[in-house]
Amino acid sequence: MESALEAGFSAAGVNVCFLGPLPTPGIAYLTRTARACAGVAISASHNPYHDNGIKIFSARGTKLPGDIAAAIDAHMRQPMTCAESSKLGKAERMNDAQGRYIEFCKGTLPTMLSLSDLKIVVDCAHGAGYEVAPRVFAEMGAEVIALGVSPDGFNINRDCGSMHMEKLTAAVKKHRADLGIALDGDADRVLLVDARGGRVDGDQILYLLAKRRHARGELGGGVVGTVMTNLGLELACKEMGIPFARAPVGDRYVQQALAERGWRLGGESSGHIICLDKSTTGDGIIAALEVLETMLDRGRPLHELVADMRVFPQCMINVSVGGRPMRDNGAAIVADSRVAAAARAARAELGDHGRVVLRPSGTEAVVRVMTEGADRGRVEKLARQIAAQVAAVAGAVAAA
Repeated sequence: MESALEAGFSAAGVNVCFLGPLPTPGIAYLTRTARACAGVAISASHNPYHDNGIKIFSARGTKLPGDIAAAIDAHMRQPMTCAESSKLGKAERMNDAQGRYIEFCKGTLPTMLSLSDLKIVVDCAHGAGYEVAPRVFAEMGAEVIALGVSPDGFNINRDCGSMHMEKLTAAVKKHRADLGIALDGDADRVLLVDARGGRVDGDQILYLLAKRRHARGELGGGVVGTVMTNLGLELACKEMGIPFARAPVGDRYVQQALAERGWRLGGESSGHIICLDKSTTGDGIIAALEVLETMLDRGRPLHELVADMRVFPQCMINVSVGGRPMRDNGAAIVADSRVAAAARAARAELGDHGRVVLRPSGTEAVVRVMTEGADRGRVEKLARQIAAQVAAVAGAVAAA
């Protein structure tokens, strides 16, 4: 894919600079500092290798707005033209790209801060952070045990990383580590494991960062989550007097909501944590560094720092709708009267301290059904009921 992109850009008269392998947020950062007109990351993100695709960043290091992405997609359907031979683009490699990004990550913490008292296990998901991430934490002084650092082109995210945290949890317990850090394949997501082996998701990370920044007068507004963000984070923000807003699922939409409000901190349950005062996009390494800084600053283990946030039980069911991932088909299924009626009934039963979210996936041929409330048994029962209606409607659509 890298070769194909280089050939296409050069044929169009565009100069190309190779950076990788490098985490997606590293591409965004170097796009800005190299004064490039755009950046492109080749990534399967949190998915298997066969889902590899491209992410495009603007000259400012931000993801492209939907209308620009649609315009590019439309151009792909037009006849291809090439520049004349005298105007073909040139290709080169930035040999110090990793070092530049490592220094950028380290620079987000105070100069004299050391992690020398901490033992950390880092799972890089056999992905783009396999060299960079362990070096960042080691150069900050931490004792690092690295997992998922042997990519072969096919094993990205396979039984490792933020999607499969069993090995990380076992390693944290085995090595008696202070923290486990789980990145996804392109290292723009991060989930954590505390010293007891407990999982800490993106909502709890947001809570931890928001609470510390608010106490120090550094929050800069409120917090943006998504429609999937745990109700516990919203209520915790309300108790602290922190404004909270929800955006559609996707770090692009979280970033857009932050920009519209002039806020700095937002993210997703899945581990996309956006700190706009530090980076233009979600960055798993930078978010983990701020968590470590908070642990040292407070002198408390991670499980104590997130204990005050109540986590409401959620049940997520992915209902296969067959075929390619298509938002339009998924939206039609979600809007069907039978599905809508099941969702309304569930919302009425859950009341003010519960939620129901239905959404078609943007990357898979599934409709995601999520229910949330105070009682786990009720939440799971209602999710199954709605999922059954989604499956029935999806089957009818497929048969038609």
